[in-house]
Amino acid sequence: MGSTASRWQGFGTTIFTEMSALAERTGAINLGQGFPDEDGPPELLEAAQKAIRDGHNQYAPLPGVPALRSAIAALQHRFYGIHLDPDQQVQVTFGATEAIAAALLGLVDPGDEVVALEPFYDSYAACIQMAGGVRVPVTLRAPDFRLDLDRLRAAVTDRTRLILLNSPHNPTGTVLTEAELAAVADLAVERDLVVVTDEVYEHMTYDVPHRPLATFRGMRERTLTISSAGKTFSFTGWKVGWATGPAHLVRAVLTAKQFLTFVSGAPFQPAVAVGLRLPDAYFDELRATLRGKRDRLCAGLREVGFDVFVPQGTYFVTADVRPLGWADGLEFCRELPRRAGVVAIPHQVFYDDVEAGRPLVRFAFCKRDDVLDEALARLHTLHPR
Repeated sequence: MGSTASRWQGFGTTIFTEMSALAERTGAINLGQGFPDEDGPPELLEAAQKAIRDGHNQYAPLPGVPALRSAIAALQHRFYGIHLDPDQQVQVTFGATEAIAAALLGLVDPGDEVVALEPFYDSYAACIQMAGGVRVPVTLRAPDFRLDLDRLRAAVTDRTRLILLNSPHNPTGTVLTEAELAAVADLAVERDLVVVTDEVYEHMTYDVPHRPLATFRGMRERTLTISSAGKTFSFTGWKVGWATGPAHLVRAVLTAKQFLTFVSGAPFQPAVAVGLRLPDAYFDELRATLRGKRDRLCAGLREVGFDVFVPQGTYFVTADVRPLGWADGLEFCRELPRRAGVVAIPHQVFYDDVEAGRPLVRFAFCKRDDVLDEALARLHTLHPR
C-alpha cells in the first residue's frame, strides 16, 4: 500500500486550513487567514461579468491574456519606471502561490540552496522541498524584524542558487529599506545569484515606500518579480498572479507552470487588467483605508494587553502573547476561539527556528471596522493566564 511521498515529510495540513476550520466550527471571528470580508472595486466585478457574458470562458493563452499582460507591464512602468515586453517578460499565473512554485520548480535543481527570509510564508518551504532544494533561513527577529545583512551574507555559499525575498514581508509587516535592498543587490551581483521577489503587498505600505529590487543596479537581468491581484483588489478567490522579469527567467516559470495548472481564470484576467489601470487615487485610498484599520487594531490589541509590533506594510499585525501569561503562540491560537471567539495565526509555523517565533501571533486587519471592533471586544474578555 502506498503512502505519501517522502518529499512531504514534515508537511501536514496547513495552519490556515486548521485555523479557518476552527473558526467555522466555533463561530469565531477569523482574523487569521488574510482575506478581506468585502468585495473590491465594482468596475472589476462588471468587467468579469461582461467577460463571462462575452464568451471568455475557455482556455486563456498560456502566458495570459494580452490585455492583462499589457496592463501588468504598464503598471510596472507607471509606478516604478520598469520597462517590460508584455510578450516576453510577463507570465500570468494561478495566483502568486503558483508563481512561486513554478519559479522554484523552473529554476532550482536538487541540492541547490535557496536563501529565504524567516519567518516565511508556508508555501515557500513546501515549494523548495518539491524542487529538491535546500532552504537556508535568515531570521528576522523581534522587536524590529530587520534584515541582518551579515547573516544574509554568511548564508550564501557556493551551493546557493537563488535568494527568495519577500517585501513587504508576511507575516512581520517589515518593508525592506533602500540600504537593505541595495545590500541584497550587491550580494546577488557579486555571487551571480538569481533573486525571486514576492511583492504581493506592494501597494500596502504605510509611511514607507516600496521599491522593487529589480530597479537596483545590476538586478534587472537577475530578478524575477512576483505579485498578484488578490490582495490589491480584494478578490483573493480569483487567484490571478504574475511573474515578471528578464525573458530567460520568465520562460523558466512558463516551462513549469504549463504542467501545473496550464491556464486559469479566463474571465477574471481581463477584469484584473481593468483594475491595474485604475487611477492612482484607488491605490492611495487603499493604503489610507488599511492604515486606519492597522492603527485601530494595534491600539485595541495594546489595550487588551498584547505587546504589539506595528507593521510597515501588508495587512497583518504581529503581537506577543507573553504579557497575557502565555509562552506558546500555537497553544494560544488553538485555545483562543474557545476562550474569546477569535482566530489568529501562530508565527512559529513559519520558522525553522521555532523558538524565534514561539510567543508571536498574527492578526489580519483587512476586515470591516465593525468586525475588528467586535473581535477586540471579545478579546477584552480574555483573562490573563
